[in-house]
Amino acid sequence: MAKIHPFRAIRPTRDKVHLVAARPFYSYKQNVLEAKLEDNPFTFLHIINPEFGSKATTKGNTLDRFELVSKRYSEFLEEGILIQDESPTLYIYRQSKPGHVFTGVICGASVDEYLNDSIKKHEATLTSREQMFTDYLDIVGYSAEPVLLAHKSSKEIENLLNLITTVRAEYEFTTTDLVMHELWKLTTSETELIQGAFEKLNELYIADGHHRSASSVRLNQQRKKKGSTLLNENAFLAYIIDESQLEILEFNRLVKTMNNMSSEEIITAISENFEIEKLPGKQKPAENHQFCMCLEGDWFLLTCKPDIIDNSHPVKCLDAEILTQYVLSPILGIHDLKSDDNVCFMSGAESIEKLEAQVTSNKYKIAFILYPATMDQVKRVADNQMIMPPKSTWVEPKLRCGLTIYNINE
Repeated sequence: MAKIHPFRAIRPTRDKVHLVAARPFYSYKQNVLEAKLEDNPFTFLHIINPEFGSKATTKGNTLDRFELVSKRYSEFLEEGILIQDESPTLYIYRQSKPGHVFTGVICGASVDEYLNDSIKKHEATLTSREQMFTDYLDIVGYSAEPVLLAHKSSKEIENLLNLITTVRAEYEFTTTDLVMHELWKLTTSETELIQGAFEKLNELYIADGHHRSASSVRLNQQRKKKGSTLLNENAFLAYIIDESQLEILEFNRLVKTMNNMSSEEIITAISENFEIEKLPGKQKPAENHQFCMCLEGDWFLLTCKPDIIDNSHPVKCLDAEILTQYVLSPILGIHDLKSDDNVCFMSGAESIEKLEAQVTSNKYKIAFILYPATMDQVKRVADNQMIMPPKSTWVEPKLRCGLTIYNINE
């Protein structure tokens, strides 16, 4: 049973929503971030960057910085930039971009279902980062970036969403990346119908946001030990979407080192476990268990030999794991993708030309393009309580911060 919780969203006024809502601050280049902060007094980025334009200086990700974030958030409320709905409800959010439409429900997802594994995970979290986010949530008292959850296809949910979205949305605006954003605030009866439809689902899957969800759960456990009984602590902000609507892209690998080997030696070593074909130019792999490699500007297609594919194991059969176990680690000396500075990652949302330029400019020596993992592969790993390799998937939609803010302290 998937229990979803209505809540009283804190959100921008209708006339300012296009100015307030923003991508997560870490997704902006520094010059773009500064320009947005300079030109737009209403952007949510001012809350996350409370020292902009002042002489105050605190260290990032510290309690002092979090206190300033909380203060700036309160100022947005006092100035009427943000308002809070009078009664708990659910929200439908639709994001439309060329070639793809995402429609789902913004709600509170159950902490209890996270703990009993009805909300399934496929990624390990770092304890230090998890605690940092927990401290942040505890001090600022809100969550502004939903965890992305996926559910199996449901005709009942699909029909309800289609029906509710026939009326004009509360919010409708387009951002400069050509994405249209729409938000509907549900009535009490619509909320009850959506809740009833979700209760017929057995599980949900985290598609993006493992640290955000884990931190919310950690805060819940910490506060419960202190006797807290706040209702909103028992859930975390989530956006739940039909798994068939998710767009799962690959995370490609860029490598700085050739591990004191020549191109010919690397190709010879790779050929032990892969069929290698020279390509006339850049391209992406056409199917699972294929990789395209740019080695010092030349392109090659690598196809796994059958004996290295272990389809009986949910993780070992993943292309991201195969590449690590048979190329990155034994040949290039990269054993830990989380800590080794010789490897970095570029999402499949970036162009192949941009990836190739990283090699031809000699910033990196080798690039590997992977075939995207599927939702079935992600679910198989999660169902078996296993962990996917680091940076296995780039999942869209990417949500805007500050569109519906979840007040933890209610």
